[in-house]
Amino acid sequence: MAKRVGVDKWLFGTVLLLVLFGLVSVFSASAVLAKVTLGSPYAYVSKQAAFALAGMIALFVLMRVDYRKYNNAKLVFALMGITGFLLVAVFAWGGMNGAHRWVRFPGITLEPSELAKPMIVLFLAWYLQTRIHAIEDFKETILPAVIPPLLFIALILKEPDLGTALVCGAVMTLMLFLAGMPVKWVMVGAAGASPVIYYMLFHVAWRAKRMFVFLHPEADPRGAGFHILQSLIAVGTGGIRGLGLMEGRQKLFYLPEPHTDFIFANICEELGLIGAICVLTAFCIVGYRGLRAAYLSTDPFARFLAFGLTVIVLVQAFFNMSVVLALLPTKGLPLPLISSGGTSVFVTLACMGVLLNMTREID
Repeated sequence: MAKRVGVDKWLFGTVLLLVLFGLVSVFSASAVLAKVTLGSPYAYVSKQAAFALAGMIALFVLMRVDYRKYNNAKLVFALMGITGFLLVAVFAWGGMNGAHRWVRFPGITLEPSELAKPMIVLFLAWYLQTRIHAIEDFKETILPAVIPPLLFIALILKEPDLGTALVCGAVMTLMLFLAGMPVKWVMVGAAGASPVIYYMLFHVAWRAKRMFVFLHPEADPRGAGFHILQSLIAVGTGGIRGLGLMEGRQKLFYLPEPHTDFIFANICEELGLIGAICVLTAFCIVGYRGLRAAYLSTDPFARFLAFGLTVIVLVQAFFNMSVVLALLPTKGLPLPLISSGGTSVFVTLACMGVLLNMTREID
């Protein structure tokens, strides 16, 4: 196929728009909260802007680096080792809100689970590219493919972070299915994961309560059901056109985490159904262009890598929006490129840089 003169302009432009829109949304959702709690309305957005700038630099650098350089066993295992070390290292730091998800250095906090998602994709892309012909062999192909990702998922569950673990599991399953793994092994995997998920959801007290509240939020409107109800109030209040940018009311100490997990609810309140559809359309464009790159690629490694990096964004966006709309139980997952979260926006932009490099290879 002919070489591209440049990268996919639709993908690049949409990613850039999402980042800029994210900064505006973070400021709108957090200004009052930041002023009261941290003394400056710019506290959250300035930090987000710094990570977004670093992420854009990483994007520009990585979209000029030939993706084939990542198809190297030494590099893959080195990056996997570093990520595994960081996932273990989180337990050396004090917990926050009962969770050990962050590695803290002076002036910066990193969330290693965000790194785990693209590392799982990179490992599977490298591993599966030469084993497509033997993908039905459970012992020789499927089992070695799933062991490293499952170790990462186990560490993430230990933090605990069930939402990110489910995203990792979904990405792993979809990549194996793309490689041609028989449906029977998907069913076996689902059967094996079901007891673990059941235990995590119904035998961990606070999650069991969350599941009950998901089904009956009105049962505890000022307690456990508060998140869901305030989110739905925000979404419903926005109507078709919204209340106007910066005019949202639920972010004024009603809607919990309005700049992170529930930023989409604030977007719906301020920009209405029209704004929500625009955000959804932007993610559909990212998904279409990313999956198109995977489909048109003649290199198996590129196909798996492009597919996996795209699916990370799509699956996480689906989970986040579904939680905001009360279609799924509450999980602590950011909306990619939009929610406040330094590690998330940096890693996602870096992934988009790699994906953009691969679009140079297709018509």
